[in-house]
Amino acid sequence: MPMYEYECQTCKKVFMVALSFAQHDHNRVKCPGCQSSEVRQLISSFIAKTASKT
Repeated sequence: MPMYEYECQTCKKVFMVALSFAQHDHNRVKCPGCQSSEVRQLISSFIAKTASKT
């Protein structure tokens, strides 16, 4: 499940939320600090871990 990073426009808290692609498209994310729905998604980097061959 992908992690999405958001910043609250009310209290400026930055937080991460794990959402499926369907949830990301349909759910309204709220700030865990102040419960505001005025949040914006941030551009985040990602890491892909693969199995190493020995």
